[in-house]
Amino acid sequence: MAKRSAGLLMYRNGSEGLEIFLVHPGGPFWAKKDLGAWTLPKGEYEDNEPPLSAAVREFTEETGFAAPSPEESVWIDLGTIKQAGGKIVSAWAFEGDCDPAELVSNHCTIEWPPRSGRRLEIPEADRGQWFSLPQARTHILQGQIPFLDRLEEKA
Repeated sequence: MAKRSAGLLMYRNGSEGLEIFLVHPGGPFWAKKDLGAWTLPKGEYEDNEPPLSAAVREFTEETGFAAPSPEESVWIDLGTIKQAGGKIVSAWAFEGDCDPAELVSNHCTIEWPPRSGRRLEIPEADRGQWFSLPQARTHILQGQIPFLDRLEEKA
């Protein structure tokens, strides 16, 4: 069965239109990648966890910012996509604001270099940034672009 993730796409209306908050993955694999490397804060969830609850949890874990509860905000269901690696990602958007300089991500442990047996602790997200919608289209992982299209249609 394919792995499943859920995430939140925070947006705001800026002086030049819709702006999207994305995070850059931490660790040595992503360190020198920029265009096509950014993502919405997301993470895997288990069968017994509702995807939207997982999305809220993952947003907070990866950014340090509290996401509003589903009762406190208008949520835009962005549906699901299948990424190139086969992972199924579900996403919701909400209007919000944050200062990217205050991002604090949780950490995870990876094996680096691959198959070396060496363990390395890295932040899941090493930074966040607000992007205009056109900028977000060039910076986000290609497989996640449909989320931007769906947000633009519904926001």
